[in-house]
Amino acid sequence: MTLNFDLWVDRSHSDSVKWNKYNNQDVIPLWVADTDFTSPPEVIKELQQRVAEGVFGYGFTPPELVDLVVKRLADRYEWTIKPEWIVWLPGLVCGLNVAVRATVAQQNSSLMPMPIYPPFMQAAQSEGRQFKYINVTEQQQRWVADFSSAENVLDGSEKLLMLCNPYNPGGTVYRREELLEQLAFAQRHDLVVCSDEIHCDLILEPGLKHIPFASLNADAEQRSITLMSPSKTFNLAGLGASMAIIPDPELRRKFLEASKGIMPHVNILAYVAATAAYRDGEEWLNAQLSYLRGNRELATTRINAMPGLRMLAPEGTYLGWIDASALPVQDPYRFFVEAGVGFSGGADFGAPAYVRINLGCQRALLEKALDRMDAALLALHR
Repeated sequence: MTLNFDLWVDRSHSDSVKWNKYNNQDVIPLWVADTDFTSPPEVIKELQQRVAEGVFGYGFTPPELVDLVVKRLADRYEWTIKPEWIVWLPGLVCGLNVAVRATVAQQNSSLMPMPIYPPFMQAAQSEGRQFKYINVTEQQQRWVADFSSAENVLDGSEKLLMLCNPYNPGGTVYRREELLEQLAFAQRHDLVVCSDEIHCDLILEPGLKHIPFASLNADAEQRSITLMSPSKTFNLAGLGASMAIIPDPELRRKFLEASKGIMPHVNILAYVAATAAYRDGEEWLNAQLSYLRGNRELATTRINAMPGLRMLAPEGTYLGWIDASALPVQDPYRFFVEAGVGFSGGADFGAPAYVRINLGCQRALLEKALDRMDAALLALHR
């Protein structure tokens, strides 16, 4: 199979949220986390065959997909799960919101690292709820949540710890000892842990391996809601197939109860795509990872050579977190938009001096964006 990640797909005149944000502007969109790569050919073929049937009534979860997930977690992550632990969702953000509703009463609160993927904060504040944050600091050129700093802000109202691994926006892949520290924190304060692991298949740093929080031990398993999806891995985000893996039956019951009436069923085409991706997408995934590593190397080298910018190489995800605090500008996001590059603004993540770059694009487009950044910074520092 020949896989060409340099193949240009023009999404500027499509229904793409990513490309329509700057419609009719000369701005390269490197923001929302979907890639510009065509999905695995096996996925496209299976979708075409299903569409050709011409009937799109209500469907159910394919048993093959459940078997594939169970086997995948065992083979890739050494985590043995039972099929009944899986709750299928039409998107991972739904899972964040239901996890909050299921575990946090309105007078209680959640905890999360900051900065963080914006839907974490939105979910934690639903129906007037509150959240507290755990500072993320740079430690040996990695972004790591400092749990010792959080002890001082706790008041006993906390019920849910919301984690993100690999970390969005910083790209950190948490090591086992760091996950055990997170577990010890959750044990001390009797917290349920909701772990967003949507980028778990996208490990860019050689030698690293994703470790699901729930796989640490029996205690971690029983206090956990793990959110996963093929959507980022195989560029299927617009189809919407995700899952919550909840081993504890009482916690799973609360989650299902909280989702009643507000959680739609998973789209039947999403099931088709997820099944094909998990069954036949490994060769495509390995090729994509190789390409993303090249983009990461290019972007990290060039951005760190730019005056006023700094980016730690992301260990996982295809997202980079750029520190622009040394730039003599009021709003780094707006500065780069005016230079023709559209990042995600750091203010949405709780860090306005930063921007987030999406490296999931054709290399020629990334090089063009980096050239624009160079030119804008050269003009700024004249």
